[in-house]
This record gives sequence, C-alpha cells and structure tokens, in this order.
Amino acid sequence: MTNPTSLPTTTIGTDPARSRTVSRIALGAMLFGTRTDEATAYAILDRYVEAGGSFIDTANNYAFWINATQGGESEALLGRWLQSRGLGDEITIATKVGGRPQRPAPDFSQPLEVQSGQGIREAAERSLERLGRDRIDLYYSHVPDNRVDLSEQVEGFGALVTDGLVTILGASNHWTWSVERARTLAAARDLASYEVLQYQHSYFRGRTDPPGLRSEDGQAGIADGNLLSYVRANPGLQLVAYSPLLSGVYTRADKTLDPLFDHPGTTARRVVLTEIAAETGSTANQVVLAWLLASPAATIPLVGASSVAQLEETLAAAELQLTPEQLEKLNSAEVTG
Repeated sequence: MTNPTSLPTTTIGTDPARSRTVSRIALGAMLFGTRTDEATAYAILDRYVEAGGSFIDTANNYAFWINATQGGESEALLGRWLQSRGLGDEITIATKVGGRPQRPAPDFSQPLEVQSGQGIREAAERSLERLGRDRIDLYYSHVPDNRVDLSEQVEGFGALVTDGLVTILGASNHWTWSVERARTLAAARDLASYEVLQYQHSYFRGRTDPPGLRSEDGQAGIADGNLLSYVRANPGLQLVAYSPLLSGVYTRADKTLDPLFDHPGTTARRVVLTEIAAETGSTANQVVLAWLLASPAATIPLVGASSVAQLEETLAAAELQLTPEQLEKLNSAEVTG
C-alpha cells in the first residue's frame, strides 16, 4: 500500500453551526513535550497534517507522570507548533479536564482537580493559554468526578459552549448510564452536552473480571457492548477509540499482553487477525485500524506515534478496505477445541 495523500474525513457534532470536519484517524499527542522531544513531535505533526490529518488529541494533565509535574507540556508544545506553522481553525484540537493532579505528582496518588462549574472554566482558560487559542474545539470531561453534583457539571460544561469558549463537548472514561443522564439533564436545560465519547477500544476484547480489578462494576473506560450499543443507537454520537493498538501487542513480541486481554477469546482473534494480515499484505496494526474504521459504531481511531515511521504505518491503514467476508471473519472469531 502507498501512503495516502489525504485521510478520509467525518463530522463531529450535530449542530450545523458548531460541527467540525475532522480526519477519520486522530493523532494522540500525550507524550509530546515530555518523552517525545520537540523536534520529533514537530516532524510527526507535520507529516500528519501533510497526509490530511486534522484531529489532534491532548489533555491538560499530559504527561505529568513523566517528570512529576501537573501536566500541560503537551498542550504547550501543540501551541508552539500551531503558532510556528501558522495553523488555525483547519486543525481540530481536543483537550480534556479532570485528570490533572492538584499538586505536582509522579502518579495518580494525589487528588485530582475538581470539575465544578468554576473549576472546569478555570481549567479551560489555562488550556487555551497553553494552546494559544481563543476557543477549544472539543473539550472532554476526562474522568468522572463524584465530588460534584452532575447537574452542576452539566451546567458548567454547557455554559462554556454558550459563552463561546468551547465548540463541542465530550466525555471520556465515564459509565454509559452517566453519559445518558448528563445528556438528558442538558437537553432539559437546552444546553449543549456530550457528543463525542472517548474510550479504550480495540480488536481484542477485554475481560469484565480481569485479575486485580478493584471494582465489582468493571472498568468504566472500556468500550464494552453497553457503550458500543449506546453509540449505535444514537447516530449523533461519535466514538473516539484510544489505545487501539494496545501499546504494540499486535506486532511486537517484546510486549506483554495485559491481563485484561489474557483469555481464550484473544487467542482466537489473534489467529484470524494473522490470517487477514497475510491475505491483505498488511500489518496486524493496519488490519485493526481498518476494522475500527469499518465499525457500525461511528469510530475514529486515536493513535499515538513516537516516530514518523510509526505514523506512516498508521496512515497507510486508511487505504486498507476490508471485504465484507474479511470483516465477518474478524467479527466471528470463535474459541475452538
């Protein structure tokens, strides 16, 4: 496959006055400015835009755990890059609030910022300063915050759209029932609410009872059948799939499979994935991305890259068109024996 010159696009947001046209593959900038140095990050970003990429994802806490800060390094790098390249509204930047520690920290042991009406507004203003913009294209609630009444959060996020600081709202790692409740509350108040949902989603499916799981409810950030059926039942929603390549486990022998995915179903799916990759002359990563792009639940893979070479593999996946027979084979992989 050759590298595409222009990635396919889709629309996020249901209000024509606020909707955005974005590329069907999003670029994750989580480690830009920390583990990925500025020159490398700029090269990746430049190549992504050259290929028609227009949807970049970050958060106000990225990546605090690398250097024991509060985060913001990724947003700041993106702000410098946007300014240096003279890029404006043609690039959609998504950022998040809710996962930033209240004090510098090396891990998530510190209390996180509070998603009160005032808290999310102040955080949005700081993100805008780092990004060098006057409006956030897509603003996610990064994680649930049970310290604040849901009504206050709904009104706080909705007010950011009303006041022109945010264009589109999203939620990441929330329980599906909580997303629905927030959307219902917002509709009753004639406020904007979540239209983009960002969850971990890949070809390998996670267990609902993985070893070491602390919550009997499972994990809120996984795109399970409940979440996927919700997206399919609400055509205005868009799913952004983070960590779709599971940190390299599809193609790298040195990567250990997370216990979440260590079950017989994964073995069956790996067999089929290997067969389809051989049939198409593609890598397993590219087949996974093509499978996500063909999903009936409107899905945008969110892929990180630490080099231009890694990005090239991702870009080429946009040209891989799986046949209906191949998709059926991937979807119906069964445990035998």
